[in-house]
Amino acid sequence: MEATPGRERLIEQFKADGLKVMFGNPGTVEQGFLDAVDAAEDFRYVLALQETVAAGIADGYARATGGAALLQLHSGVGLGNGIGMLYQSLRGHTPLVVVAGDAGVRYDAMDAQMASDLVAMARPVTKYATRVTDPRSVLRTVRRAVKIALTPPRGPVFVALPMDVLDELNSEPVLPATVPLTDVAPSPASVGRAAALLASAERSVVLVGDGVALSGAQRELAAVAELLGADVYEVDSSEVNIAASHPLRRGQTGHMFGPHSKELVADADGVLIVGTYVFPEVFPELESPFRAGAKVVHIDLNAYEIAKNHPVDLGLAADPRQALRALAGVLERQLTPQRRAAAAARLDARTRERARSAGAPAEDDGTPMAVFLRTLAERTGGDLIVFDEALTTSPLVTRHLPAERPGDYHLTRGGSLGVGFPGAVGAKLARPDRLVVGFAGDGGSMYTYQALWTAARHGIDAKFVVCNNRKYRLLDDNIAQYWRERDIPEHGFPGSFDLSHPEIDFAGLARSLGAGGMRVEKPDEAVAAVGRMLSHPGPFLVDVQI
Repeated sequence: MEATPGRERLIEQFKADGLKVMFGNPGTVEQGFLDAVDAAEDFRYVLALQETVAAGIADGYARATGGAALLQLHSGVGLGNGIGMLYQSLRGHTPLVVVAGDAGVRYDAMDAQMASDLVAMARPVTKYATRVTDPRSVLRTVRRAVKIALTPPRGPVFVALPMDVLDELNSEPVLPATVPLTDVAPSPASVGRAAALLASAERSVVLVGDGVALSGAQRELAAVAELLGADVYEVDSSEVNIAASHPLRRGQTGHMFGPHSKELVADADGVLIVGTYVFPEVFPELESPFRAGAKVVHIDLNAYEIAKNHPVDLGLAADPRQALRALAGVLERQLTPQRRAAAAARLDARTRERARSAGAPAEDDGTPMAVFLRTLAERTGGDLIVFDEALTTSPLVTRHLPAERPGDYHLTRGGSLGVGFPGAVGAKLARPDRLVVGFAGDGGSMYTYQALWTAARHGIDAKFVVCNNRKYRLLDDNIAQYWRERDIPEHGFPGSFDLSHPEIDFAGLARSLGAGGMRVEKPDEAVAAVGRMLSHPGPFLVDVQI
């Protein structure tokens, strides 16, 4: 094969792996590579004004496509800017292929301007981090990284690319990476053991996470839950793992306080955990939250997460879809008539309970946000993709725009702020045929507000909503819990939680970045705002006062 500069051959490798869009922010040590990017055919560079924004857009793009996304960062300073968002991608198992340049291997000994150990910086927030030092192994290393990113448990990977290595001639073959198939089923004996443990339970609960969505196991999960008559709680969950309208879905366990999760599972004598670890709270229970004698079965492709924090009776390292399908078949045969009748009764009770709540309109207290959401739901019929970083407003968002279909709802994850708006930009770029609306709090939106500029520059018609309560409201709620636990009398919230002064003109900022924008202060303005947002050609932001 004729040798060409490594920077050009690298682009061909990316294209061979289906990575034809690269998100990033340029820098001097990547200039030769980015010059080649500009000249490449069938390859697109999406420019962000700051690396955190680029990483958030890449995260949203990968989540919406279901595949990998390519992210370019600038040396140590750019990687440093992106680390907070990469942590979110690591926790959420987003397959990002992250590359960053450095001046060159020949300069390592000089410890010069911008010199840093990129691999050491990236390692804590990636599955795999490496640096290419030989021009004969550039493509080989990238293929390895792509494979690792896309192999469950998925996650971001990092490759440092020195300029002098990319400038050398390269004759490596351009071949697509081989990603191993992981749709493995557990053995019949293992499934039989799992079924026997769960079939004997009188009060079962199912705990699920995004491993269900990744394997496309929503239908199989619902079938097992119905056979057991088990309530389903979403744990480390940010995708649609079970439809919001399913009668057995009970919502999220929460990510803050262990006692809350413990309360939800305290009465269960049978526990099925699928596609998640337990539990991801910031302040978790250190002792097992499960009752003594409860039978616990854990299914996940990620063996590390099985029994990571609490013992289980049976752990199955297997694909959730294959395992749940097999488990449903065995339960069909093993459940006694009495157990089946009890499960059917529980399902029926939850169905009637859900029917009563479905008969009532979604909560609308006449506030601008409630009116806005009700109008948006009516105008769209719920046919949209929601990227949800509304945080304390999320319960209201999902009451009006419930997460029903896989791919229609993405929730923030990982605990870092700022993914809501860039995530919506990435999702819209991936799904240009769909209406995409990103929700973010006023605090979270300001971490990555520059995403609106990227949307305007590249003609990405995403919509944005600021849930504006003029504070970091989640911190108010959490410190109130802290006071209660320690018998501290309630008093004024810390001033550092307040964002009311000086007031931020979100609509004006949107217009300055090339997007449309308007502010909603009164309920009657909310109806018109929905109409303007939906009819506006290009990105548009609505600042809704709460």
